[in-house]
Amino acid sequence: MAVIRTEKIRFVYGAGTSFEKTALTDVSFEIESGEFVGIIGHTGSGKSTLVQLLNGLLRPTEGTIFLNGKDIWEKPKKIRNIHFKVGMVFQYPEYQLFEETVYKDIAFGPKNMGLDDDEIDQKVRNAARFTGLREELLESSPFELSGGEKRRAAIAGVIAMDPDVLILDEPTAGLDPLGREALLSQIADYHKVRKNTVLLVSHSMEDIARTADKILVMSHGQKVMLDTPEYVFSKVRELEKIGLKVPQITKIMMLLKEKGVNVDPSVLTVEKGLNEILNLLSDANNNCSRL
Repeated sequence: MAVIRTEKIRFVYGAGTSFEKTALTDVSFEIESGEFVGIIGHTGSGKSTLVQLLNGLLRPTEGTIFLNGKDIWEKPKKIRNIHFKVGMVFQYPEYQLFEETVYKDIAFGPKNMGLDDDEIDQKVRNAARFTGLREELLESSPFELSGGEKRRAAIAGVIAMDPDVLILDEPTAGLDPLGREALLSQIADYHKVRKNTVLLVSHSMEDIARTADKILVMSHGQKVMLDTPEYVFSKVRELEKIGLKVPQITKIMMLLKEKGVNVDPSVLTVEKGLNEILNLLSDANNNCSRL
């Protein structure tokens, strides 16, 4: 059964005004429980609007969003409960930090869920561990943390609510390469342990290729594709038409294949590309040795 299902979603900003703008049109798809789905698209493609709809922050102008088979807007007065089940991490989430200590910031969500102190404490410490925050930082002011630590604290605040679906909108924006690598690894580890559904919005094709089971491609407010990374990134011309590119390593392998080099053109990560080249060199050395 799909954890998230949308039926002909349409969303219009400023409906009925002179500023009216259609952000999404006829968007329908299903995401299964436990999947890690990357969401890609050019700026203005509707990615951020879509995830805010899934979280219940925005209400569709038309269409229906189902969470575990139930319309999330069936009881509008209880939409707040959806925020706990579909956790949302915004771009630059550290700007959302506001409490006196990191501990209190992470505990804010679980406390609003009505959990008792012991449950809150367990969720706070588990979330901090998942995101790589050292325990001694929990009693520090969030404003004393480094940029990367602030990012982890903000993400921990959402993870602490233990949502069925975790949505991350450009979570690595502004981080240096080492910080981005560490955060992505922690998100991937969280997904493997928690086995919930994760949606990752990113402009980085490399990040999506490394982490996602499936990729949802958006363009001009419409769904273009929802399939495996191998399938999506094999559609080079289709992606280029909507302003997207395949991962750089994939492009390199495709060019080598076109030049007659016996490599796999569907390679999506640098690690696999390196192994492909090393295997090729090993075969060449073995052939030379026989001669």
